[in-house]
Formats: sequence, structure tokens, C-alpha cells
Amino acid sequence: MKLVQARFAAILVAALLIAVPARAGIYYVTVSGLAGESDYAQEFTQLANDLDKLLKSTGPDAHVYTLINATRAQLTQTLTRVDSQAKPDDDFVLILIGHGTFDGYQYKFNLVGPDITAQDLAKLCDQIPSKRQLIVNTTEASGGSVMALERRGRAVIAATKDGNEKNATVFARYFVQALHDPQADLDKNNAISAMEAFEYAQRHTADFYDSQKRLATEHAVFEDTGEHDPTRTPETDTGEGLFLSNFTLIHIGATQQAYNDPAKRALLAQKEDLERKIDTLKYHKAAMSQDEYKEQLTQALLELAKVQEQLNK
Repeated sequence: MKLVQARFAAILVAALLIAVPARAGIYYVTVSGLAGESDYAQEFTQLANDLDKLLKSTGPDAHVYTLINATRAQLTQTLTRVDSQAKPDDDFVLILIGHGTFDGYQYKFNLVGPDITAQDLAKLCDQIPSKRQLIVNTTEASGGSVMALERRGRAVIAATKDGNEKNATVFARYFVQALHDPQADLDKNNAISAMEAFEYAQRHTADFYDSQKRLATEHAVFEDTGEHDPTRTPETDTGEGLFLSNFTLIHIGATQQAYNDPAKRALLAQKEDLERKIDTLKYHKAAMSQDEYKEQLTQALLELAKVQEQLNK
């Protein structure tokens, strides 16, 4: 037990001393793949277009690429383009909407023409210089893609717990809905994190099956350390969940308005850095003495209040 605490105390110190640079921008790539039936085609296209409109409205730092009924060549070309444009401090988000398959060994995302494997998708994303990446795979069997996609600095969200949950999913509709719904912002900081969107979609997916009186055939998971099995809930003993909690997908309300004001962007960057520090402190509270935790949390909260006061002027 003492060894575990010592390990996470060291992790905590490193996390607090090494500041996470505020992102310079964010690249969003949304891909709607092969739909098959017309009902799916309409749903997938609507979700992708909905995301496209929403993400383009988030501000000048958003670079949005949306592919409908995509081919492998189009997807490869788009990710190669992001590779040539993105900088290390830019965040990168890839959202896959459609169908997927898993043969017990290899996951494939269904595209118009040749499909793409999770391994090949990972190679393309590995070329993108962004230090912080997020892949959201909303297809059936998407749990079978996590192992191939995960790495340090990249979080992976999947609609199913493994590759054997092969029925069509509803997770995508609720993940997109989370980015529209202020109720998804649980900590009320006018930003929706990847963890908040995940938990929102997870809850509403479960409610969907309950309301339909159907046995749930999808159980969403995530992995964000690059070294563990996927999980359904944050786990402080492994660090699972901290990266997703610190990964802002979109700003909303007053914060989004402030983000469009060049004069306030530096303050917003300070605010996000302080919020990350506070999240890290809370996540590793058990590894600290009570006095040390209280002192560092109080200092961070005071600094955050000062920054917020300047933003409100």
C-alpha cells in the first residue's frame, strides 16, 4: 500500500510541476463511414453534419474536417493533411461514426470501398504531431479497436466493451447530444470535457435500453493512460480518467464567447491550466497528506478565483 501511495505521490508531483501547455488550437476530424441501410445512412449523415456545424461555431482555433460516406483514400488524405498542419501543442480529435467489425483478431472501420483496420488507423494518427489526442469510436465492436489505438498521450473511447458486442450502437447519438446539452457540464465550468461527454453518453445509452425494455448490447469503455485495459469508470489507482477529465472538447456559454476575444485568450489558458491542476490534486488526494492537499488546493482555488475575476471584467 505504501509503495502504491509513493508511486502516485511521485506521479502527482510530476503532474503539478510539469505544466501542461495550453493548446494552440484543436483539430477535429469526424468520419461517417459506410452505412448500408438507408435508415443508418440518414442517421450517420445527420450526426456528422450536426457535429460539423457545432464544432465550426466554437471559435477561430477550431480546425474542422468532416467526411460523409468516406473512402479509405479520403480518410488517409485528411489525416495526412492534419499531420502537415497541426503543431505539438494543438489537440487532435477523431470521431468515427458508422459500422465496425471484429473477427477475433482485428477490428475494421467500415468505409466505402476498402475498410481500414485499427492498426492502420493508429499508424496514421501516430504521424500527427499533437501531443494530446482523442479517438472516439462509436461503432459496434469498437471495443476491439482499443488495444491497437491506445498509446501515451492518446485517449480512446469505444461504444462497446470489446469486439464481441456486434449489434448496432446508439452511443454516437448521445455523445453528439452531450456537446449540445449544458447539463453535460457537470462541474459548471462552461466547458465540456471528454470525460463529461463520455459519462453523459454512457448514462443516456443505458436509459435508452431501460426505456425500450431491452437487454443492453453495448457498454462503452475508455482507456487514457496508454498502458491499461479499458474501463467503464475512472480509477484513481491506475490514473484512468484523468486525461479525459483534462481534455476539453468544447467551450460553451460565456467561456466560448470569451474564447473568441483575443484579449481574454491568455486568461482562459491560465484558467484551464489551473483547472487541470485542481483536477490532478483531487484525483491523487489519497496519495498526499491532508495538510499538503489542503494547502495546494487552496492556493490553486485562490489563483483560479483571481483569473475568473479578470475574465468577468
